[in-house]
Amino acid sequence: MTSSPAVSEQQRQVEDELVRRVLASFENTPEPRMKEVMQALVRHLHAFLREVRLTEDEWQHAIDFLTAAGHITTDTRQEFILLSDVLGASMQTINISHEADGMATEATVVGPFFVDGAPEIPLGGDTSGGAAGEPCWVEGTVTDTDGKPVAGARLDVWEADEDGFYDVQYDQGHLAGRAHLHTDERGRYSFWGLTPTPYPIPHDGPVGALLEKTARSPLRASHLHFKVNAPDLRTLVTHIFVEGDALLGSDAVFGVKDSLVKRFERQPPGTPAPGGRDLGAQSWSRVWFDIVLAPQAP
Repeated sequence: MTSSPAVSEQQRQVEDELVRRVLASFENTPEPRMKEVMQALVRHLHAFLREVRLTEDEWQHAIDFLTAAGHITTDTRQEFILLSDVLGASMQTINISHEADGMATEATVVGPFFVDGAPEIPLGGDTSGGAAGEPCWVEGTVTDTDGKPVAGARLDVWEADEDGFYDVQYDQGHLAGRAHLHTDERGRYSFWGLTPTPYPIPHDGPVGALLEKTARSPLRASHLHFKVNAPDLRTLVTHIFVEGDALLGSDAVFGVKDSLVKRFERQPPGTPAPGGRDLGAQSWSRVWFDIVLAPQAP
């Protein structure tokens, strides 16, 4: 690691004066929280610039990087979410917003591929929508932190296919590998999905170039996304991860939490499947995931 060049007292005063003036420019911000955030941003941003002694060429490269991230972003691909994810900012924001609670299920990143309006399926229905992969039976319960079953909770679930792509990464305009359903009167849910497999985050854009230059892998540990909400309870966005996955310790977006690692029990071909589903000679897996929702913040 190279050390920054020494800064003269005169130069330090010039830089200090600029920080003072920029902070003062936000002094009359009417909304206290916005004032707090903007002034903290200025202090930390200028401290970063001064610590690394950022050059004008490096500054321009950063502007070009952010511009490229904007150009590649669409309504189905959010490059800025990817950037936030690979810097750990997404997970840290989630950690701050969802304080540790020994009872509630832990939250993790939403990722860039959640889509509103996923089709509804009944309990025991199929989320795959024709997406390729090994079938997986997923079941569990939704309760509050007092252990009371949550009837009618909405679960949105989504995942990649066996080739590591989400439906919105294809050009067909067909939703697959995602759906929503509701718990029954006892808080139970069940559905058919796909056995999760590892895949890379989109790395054909500026974030991928950043990972390559920093010798980091774009691969995510195998997972299945959940978004769960119910009245008077905190909305939960989380995943479940596959026990034994070699990528659990190097997930590209730092989303793995030990409590979310679950055992996916592989079933050999010919094993009777739930709901009388005929899978023929196909293998399948099953996993149990109990979800505990925290009370809504006051």
